[in-house]
Amino acid sequence: MTKRMFIMLGAIVVLVAALAFGFYLHIQKLMAASPKPGPQTVTSMKVPALEWQPQLNAVGSLVAVHGVDLAAEVAGLVRTVNFHSGQEVAAGQVLLQLNADADLAQLHIAEAAAELSGLVYQRDQAQLEAKAISQAQFDADAADLKGKKAQVAQQQALVDKKTIRAPFAGRLGISTVMPGQYVNAGDKFVTLQSLNPILVDFNLPQQRLSQLKVGQPIDLAVDAYAGAALAGKISTINPRVDANTRNVQVEATLDNSKHQLLPGMFANVAVNVGAKGRFLTLPQTAIAYNPYGATVFVLKPDSANPKQLVAQQVFVTTGLTRGDQVAVLKGLEEGQEVVTSGQMKLKNGTPVVVDNTVQPANSPNPKPQEH
Repeated sequence: MTKRMFIMLGAIVVLVAALAFGFYLHIQKLMAASPKPGPQTVTSMKVPALEWQPQLNAVGSLVAVHGVDLAAEVAGLVRTVNFHSGQEVAAGQVLLQLNADADLAQLHIAEAAAELSGLVYQRDQAQLEAKAISQAQFDADAADLKGKKAQVAQQQALVDKKTIRAPFAGRLGISTVMPGQYVNAGDKFVTLQSLNPILVDFNLPQQRLSQLKVGQPIDLAVDAYAGAALAGKISTINPRVDANTRNVQVEATLDNSKHQLLPGMFANVAVNVGAKGRFLTLPQTAIAYNPYGATVFVLKPDSANPKQLVAQQVFVTTGLTRGDQVAVLKGLEEGQEVVTSGQMKLKNGTPVVVDNTVQPANSPNPKPQEH
């Protein structure tokens, strides 16, 4: 009985082994018969060495050197409006005149009282010399004269507030006031902006402080004037770093004699740092950024078939960017052929076919495609 059981177990083991071997051969046959993946289509370019100016890029806002929303300091009825919307005005030019009749009347009363106090003071001087009045009387009349003159100055200041002048030269905005309108103290009636020169404010990381200095040139680009060459110089570097963002605020001054640029406009700022140099440059689409480093795929002839190109992944060290381009500091040599798009379907040894009919963006100064 025991011998028979051993024989049956042996037969079962042999049968299982035979089935497993047959299944293995079948899988091998299917794998051999399955079609191999064909070459993948990619775009490529030979790595060029280009001369370009290293830059620090930031987003900024245009700000007027002098810019205010003008408002009445005192309440009153508007008598005359001496400007129109969009007008260029000079410093000190009268813009708005409020009704000041009652204030002028009070001013004349104060002036008359001061004049009378002046006459009394003059008589007191003569009488004091003749010892006809006491020193105390003379001092009281002198103090009264000073008080009356102060009242005149106070009333004159109130009258002056009814005449609103431009605090500096610039361009006026859209008026919101008209003759006969009553305005309260603090009511804004027009904006005044000094347009030339104009400032641009932007922020850079604190790590870049050593590369910044007053007088450093910048390039500016605004959407409103695509392609326009705008340049300026850094005029101020904030002496304090923002503790929340660890950024430092920088201000640059630009010539705006054509009044093209307006306060509040968005701007792309590029600060020129260091001297021009030659860099190996690739489109940013050619670089794959991963937690373990930046990589590119280099194309080389297949060792088994020199006419067939295959992809090989290499690590690179990238530098500054310029528009659509990025500088490659390590990992490549000039003239090597690099994949610029289609990397997602590649791995080491994948055969490729190059089709450069449509190339990815590779401009140092890209411009908007929509108008």
